[in-house]
Amino acid sequence: MTGDPAAGFTGLGFTGLGFIGLGAMGTPMTQALLRAGFAVTGYDTDPAARGRLAAAGGTAAQAAAGAAAAAGPLILMLPDSAAVESVAGGLAASGALRPGHLVIDMSSSEPQRTRDLAARLAARGVTLIDAPVSGGVPRARSATLTIMAGGDPADIDRARPVLAAMGEVTHAGPVGAGHAVKALNNLLSAAHLLATAEVMTAGERFGLDPRVMLDVFNSSSGRSGSTQLKWPEYVLTSRYDSGFSAALMAKDARIALGLIRAAGTPAAVAAATADEWSRAAAALPAADHTEIARWVSRPGQ
Repeated sequence: MTGDPAAGFTGLGFTGLGFIGLGAMGTPMTQALLRAGFAVTGYDTDPAARGRLAAAGGTAAQAAAGAAAAAGPLILMLPDSAAVESVAGGLAASGALRPGHLVIDMSSSEPQRTRDLAARLAARGVTLIDAPVSGGVPRARSATLTIMAGGDPADIDRARPVLAAMGEVTHAGPVGAGHAVKALNNLLSAAHLLATAEVMTAGERFGLDPRVMLDVFNSSSGRSGSTQLKWPEYVLTSRYDSGFSAALMAKDARIALGLIRAAGTPAAVAAATADEWSRAAAALPAADHTEIARWVSRPGQ
């Protein structure tokens, strides 16, 4: 939003919202919402994360129910479907989620579980839409995320002013569609990064300069987000701090593989990618996903 933030709220019926999950992505996303003029009440199990929200001008709730009590929609930015189901299910059972409440799951969740949860919440009069994101921490900070929304068009329109404060919104289809396209996108990203790691390692062992290789790839048909961004920004600099873990990439690859297998389409590349990422995540607990480069280059890999 630009200009007077309040002008964007015409007809919304709220200027506040709740946000649960103030981690690497949730923190800059809430900051973008605050800059847009929304009053954000947020919760995270980490006291330091709640402190960051308060320091940015938000209200730190001491429990998830406190975030759900905010005047507008409730956004969830959690690790996986199990966490989303636990939080949303618990809030619904306690009455913290009320009939008419809109819940926006921006996590990377499993599409079918999202649809099942939406049906359970709908029985209580609560609407769930999914709106996962792509772009990582840098684009969360600049509020330029790609947001893939799944749900009824009227519900997406209801959420659009909130989502637009964090990035560009694409309506992917019915509920669960956002999580489906997000998983498939991340499978492509995982395959690109894994292939780039293998190619760069082989080239360096042959004696090629990694920057020369990247210059060639990025002006040729081999370019990808991995060669254009991740390698120069996070690997060659040895930063390995993109803000997205190897474990989450492995999880998303497995979700996408499940979708592909359920569709009955060929899955050889998807299966190999998911398997390799699962091995890497097991060997690199808590590591950033860009550290796949170091894992591939280890002797014996």
